[in-house]
Amino acid sequence: MQKLLKFLKPYKLELILGPTLKLLEAIFELLVPKVMANIIDYGIARQDTGYIARMCGLIIILVICGMCFALTCQYLAARCAFRYGADLRSALYQHINKLSCTELDRLGTSTLINRITNDVTASQTGVNMFIRLASRAPFLIIGAIVMVFLKDPQIALIFVIVALLVGLLLYFVMQKTIPLYSENQKKLDQIARHTGENLDGVRVIRAFSRQKQEVRKFSDECADLEQSMLAVGKISAILNPVTFAIINLGIVAVLWFGGIHVNAGALSQGDLTAFTNYMTQILLAMIALANLIVVLTKAQASSLRVAEVLETESTMQDGSEEINLNNFNNPEEFAIAFQQVSFQYENAGACALTEINFELRRGQTLGIIGGTGAGKSTLAGLICRNYDATVGEIRIFGKNIRDYQLNSLHHAIGYVPQKAVLFTGSIAENLKWADADLTESSMQKVLEIAQASEFVNALPQGAATHLVQGGRNLSGGQKQRLTIARALAGNPEILILDDSMSALDYATDARLRTALREEYPDMTKIMISQRATSLMHADLILVLEDGHCVGMGTHEALLASCEVYQEIYRSQMQENKKGAEI
Repeated sequence: MQKLLKFLKPYKLELILGPTLKLLEAIFELLVPKVMANIIDYGIARQDTGYIARMCGLIIILVICGMCFALTCQYLAARCAFRYGADLRSALYQHINKLSCTELDRLGTSTLINRITNDVTASQTGVNMFIRLASRAPFLIIGAIVMVFLKDPQIALIFVIVALLVGLLLYFVMQKTIPLYSENQKKLDQIARHTGENLDGVRVIRAFSRQKQEVRKFSDECADLEQSMLAVGKISAILNPVTFAIINLGIVAVLWFGGIHVNAGALSQGDLTAFTNYMTQILLAMIALANLIVVLTKAQASSLRVAEVLETESTMQDGSEEINLNNFNNPEEFAIAFQQVSFQYENAGACALTEINFELRRGQTLGIIGGTGAGKSTLAGLICRNYDATVGEIRIFGKNIRDYQLNSLHHAIGYVPQKAVLFTGSIAENLKWADADLTESSMQKVLEIAQASEFVNALPQGAATHLVQGGRNLSGGQKQRLTIARALAGNPEILILDDSMSALDYATDARLRTALREEYPDMTKIMISQRATSLMHADLILVLEDGHCVGMGTHEALLASCEVYQEIYRSQMQENKKGAEI
């Protein structure tokens, strides 16, 4: 919670002035019953219409002044709360982008989305209501008790007892509901995760006719959240009726004992009327305070969840050096070198990679092949430094990868993920992610190299064609070629193609590899593929199986020495022959 207080520091004026104005409003509100008592005791008792008119005018002035203070406070509270929410949401988004993939995997996408939206909004609402009511409600309660105590200490005890009983009720509700609100937010995270998975996999769900099962599962999760929220609602629901009951019983007690004091001459009729008004003010203040407690309870639970993310520190420390290839002049130095590298995902039972060793010179091509789950994408992720190696050392251009600044490293690496990811906007805007100053001629060049220029130029609007979310208005092969073009647009020193040509036909695949080899002779290339034919011309091929390197060498050397590679190659050649016969 302490971590969130710094976001309120720029708004000290609103935090001080807002409650102060509410206090002034409460003071004017407390004066109204006293004026009413004077009207009854002096104006009505003496039938002094002039005095009654003056006092009624005073009440109108008090009400107008109180309303002005209240409106000003609400404006300040809204300005403070919404700016606080904007700052918090921005800081949370920036912090999330600084976390390593390890922390992002641990937290989960759905809960991060929920915290940056729902939880920040709940915290923002809490700030708004706190400024507006946190000072007014307690001051009205205490002020009413003091006003009564100055006139009749015995009657004031009734007010004290009423305030204590309602205070105990509020404490009980808070103790019960705060943990439940946290549980509700976690269940909301689960619903958000399920929704995201279903929206991403809607085609798969329909292909397997799983709509009914997924709807039933989603309904069960919503029903579970509903029951949990009803449990909180049932506890919170006792606030208003029990508060009303306590206050009304208090009013009865005031009228009972106050009437006795009036008959004894210790109180006037005006004072008794004022006491009743004060009790009514306490009733309204208690109801407002009860609602405030509910809002603040939600805000506290949400703020703790937001603070948890902000307090999560990245396990990946940024380096201090930038990649400068002018210092990379030693021809004996390797562009990429893995030295006894092993890696294990957090909470995983076994290592995803074990004792990987290889060296790759600048301009060479590394091919990586292996079955599903062999560790191919994990190896690519280590080169991009999405994760840090658990054991061993990775050297890029002669230095430990941990010594480089992450921004410098990412600018030097063009990464094309296994799943083609495009963003809403035009094709040109997507290509400019790698280089904001990309010229039209450079754009056409990378599109030609990526074998995408033909279909892009055939579109009615060309590179200005708008892409829907995820590029769903393109085919799989078109999306893959555009992501390759986007990586090339940044003119990287290292290009990683993580099985990103799987949707391309063999002819397009071959043309693309030829264009990369001819246009970028000094670029170090890492190609991950399930096709042995796509890696045949690589300078070095790694064969992975269950995270181990079971073969390393050229295509010809592996055919002669590596059984796993032989099996992959022969099975694919047989499939190609069968396909040709058909």
